[in-house]
Amino acid sequence: MCHETDHEYLHAHGIPHEHAHGHTHSHEHTKAVLNRLSKAIGHLQSVRTMVEEGRDCSEVLIQIAAVRAAIDKTGKLILQDHLKHCIVDAAVEGDQKAIDDLCEAIDKYMK
Repeated sequence: MCHETDHEYLHAHGIPHEHAHGHTHSHEHTKAVLNRLSKAIGHLQSVRTMVEEGRDCSEVLIQIAAVRAAIDKTGKLILQDHLKHCIVDAAVEGDQKAIDDLCEAIDKYMK
C-alpha cells in the first residue's frame, strides 16, 4: 500500500493492515468508532442548520460543546484501542518509532 488514500480506506473500513512500523493495525472497537463519528457528523450538521436558521447563540454553543465532547470520547476510544493493540505489539517488537508516533499524535490531540 503506497498511497495514503489506500491507507485511509483500510482504516475507514476497519481492515487490518501493515503500517510502516511493521505490526498489524486492527482495533477491537472500529465499528463503535465509526458509529460514534457518524453520530458526531450528524450532530454537527444539525448545529450548522441551527446557525443557518438563526437560532439562539447560547443553544448553538451548547450543541457545539456536545459535539466536541462526542469527538473527544471517540478519540479516547481510539487511543485506548491503539494502546491495547498496536502499542503493546510495538513494545514487544521493540518498535520505538510506533511509540514515538503515538507521543507525537498525543501532543497534537491534546492541543
